[in-house]
Amino acid sequence: MSFPPSILVLAAHPDLRHSRVNRALMQASQAFANVTVRDLYALYPDHVIDVPAEQALASKADLVVWLHPIHWYSMPPLMKLWLDEVLTLGWAYGQGGHALRGKDLWLVATTGGTEETYSPQGYNRYFFDAFLPPYEQTATLCGMRFLPPLVLHGAHAVSREAFEAHADVYRNRLSTYPHWPEMDELDACPMCEVPVLDRPSEGA
Repeated sequence: MSFPPSILVLAAHPDLRHSRVNRALMQASQAFANVTVRDLYALYPDHVIDVPAEQALASKADLVVWLHPIHWYSMPPLMKLWLDEVLTLGWAYGQGGHALRGKDLWLVATTGGTEETYSPQGYNRYFFDAFLPPYEQTATLCGMRFLPPLVLHGAHAVSREAFEAHADVYRNRLSTYPHWPEMDELDACPMCEVPVLDRPSEGA
């Protein structure tokens, strides 16, 4: 790991002008000299991703942060496109795909619904953790360690005090990485081995 650690923040908000929380967190990230912030919707309004550039930045990072609102229990479309095009076979996973091995992945997300809505009694029916396996498995497939997410529920109506407390936690996490209290309890993630015959193909 480099010192200070290199942190890459991939921010994906389709309408950042009207964002209160994600915009503020993205701006807070820019205060750190060791943090590179990529506003994906500003960089790629045509959704044509510069794959070599994104791979070069990701390969240098110790910590990759996915900063985005939750859309339909998942990530915004441009963030998903980033995964589809940047995390390629032979680079991020599969035979010879070791570029991200040993790095950390941290999800920083916001939801419109309150925390109470993410429960068996709420209209989302499940606790928020139930929607995390695709994120966790993406990290695992690439040999990355999935860190405990930082989630702000009910972002549309959150109080100023609650938002400031959330932003303080975010800034503290960036400034103290990798020395988080729970780090010693997190196991390194072994990379999943992908059989050659399971590789993507045009005929799939």
